[in-house]
Amino acid sequence: MIELFTWPTPNGQKVHIALEELGLPYTVTAVNIQEGDQFKPEFLAINPNHRIPAIIDQDGPGGAPLPLFESGAILIYLAEKSGALIPADPAGRYICLQWLMFQMGGVGPMFGQANHFLNAAPERLQYAIDRYTNEVARLIRVLEKRLAAAPYLAGDAYSIADIATFPWIRSAVAGGRVSLEGAPSVQRWHDAIDARPAVARGLAVLADRRRTGPISDRARDILYGATQHAAR
Repeated sequence: MIELFTWPTPNGQKVHIALEELGLPYTVTAVNIQEGDQFKPEFLAINPNHRIPAIIDQDGPGGAPLPLFESGAILIYLAEKSGALIPADPAGRYICLQWLMFQMGGVGPMFGQANHFLNAAPERLQYAIDRYTNEVARLIRVLEKRLAAAPYLAGDAYSIADIATFPWIRSAVAGGRVSLEGAPSVQRWHDAIDARPAVARGLAVLADRRRTGPISDRARDILYGATQHAAR
């Protein structure tokens, strides 16, 4: 059994979707990052970096429990544990991993910063908005070139690289921060993944707990301010 500690953000949704696609049994513990649950000692014992998602696989290697954090590491682990969603051949595996790293090092951080300065920053900083929205547009162009050449990021088959990237694109499109009008291949890819039943089930995990409306000053402090950066 996989114990999943999560919140319905794009990083959390990656793991929700992977677990549903792989058909692995799991339990869900909500870590309300707007209320500071990520700083509780029981969660810090799993992830000292106090970020969601994290898992404990009670049937880890050798039958011993294995705690893991970092969504990319969790996706690789789940795919290799199940023998699915990652190519078996060495070249294909590394192509998959390169696109997973593209998401981890590029799409996630840059889309996240764009969203922060557009929607969460207490003051409007045009330089930061331009910096990150321009980088988001560049990353979309990179994805468009890749997806014009292949059905999925790793090639012909759907993989953890797609699962990692999709929630970030979906969230940005739904929030009006990104338009796919000039990226027909990304749009085709987005729509194909969005139609998958396991993806719908993954996105439904804790969906009723998502914040609606402007961020409060308390939540902003917990997520981005003094509470976030306090020594622990």
